[in-house]
Parts: sequence; structure tokens; C-alpha cells
Amino acid sequence: MEALLKFVQDEFVTKKELAEFAAGDTITVYYEIKEGEKVRTQFFRGVVIQRRGTGTSETFTIRKMSGTVGVERIFPINLPSLQKIEVNKRGKVRRARIFYFRGLTGKKARITEKRR
Repeated sequence: MEALLKFVQDEFVTKKELAEFAAGDTITVYYEIKEGEKVRTQFFRGVVIQRRGTGTSETFTIRKMSGTVGVERIFPINLPSLQKIEVNKRGKVRRARIFYFRGLTGKKARITEKRR
């Protein structure tokens, strides 16, 4: 059954070419919002907390600070309204899922940038 499901996903679901990113990276996600009959593009810039899943069911979580409130948003990789992903900064972290980042405030909440 799993092989059949994987075959259908590979054949019929279109995969988007998006930038490579990992946990700790600061990215900007551009996505479309439909308001009535109007369509506009909005962006969400923040730090990637995690990537989870494989194939078509893969998702990633982004966290940003809006004033003093932390806002997290989960995006599926194959979201049809997803336009593009820009990688603003590559972060240097030791984990794939940085949930400890939620508890950090101020200067402790900075992630050092990877050297090339």
C-alpha cells in the first residue's frame, strides 16, 4: 500500500524548485493570499525551527518576533500558494529541531551565521 501511495505522489504531485534551507536559517517565504476576488503576495520572514516529513507531506516551521510576541507558522513544502523562498542568512546550529529557541529572549536569541 505504501509503495502505491509513493508512486501516486511521485507521478501526479508537482514538485517546486525551492531554495535549500535547514534549521537555524533565516528565510523569507512569499505566498499568495486570496481576499475575495483579489490576490496579493505576502511574506513571512523568520528563523526555521524545524523541517519534518518527507516527499509531498514535508513541512517546515518558521518563528518570528512580532513586537514582544513570538509568532510561528507551519508551511507545507508543496503549498500551491507558495511562490518562492529566499534564504537571508545561514545559521550555525547543532540540532535539526531547535525548539529551545522558543525560550530564548534578547541577545541569547541570536543565531551565529555560518562562515562560508
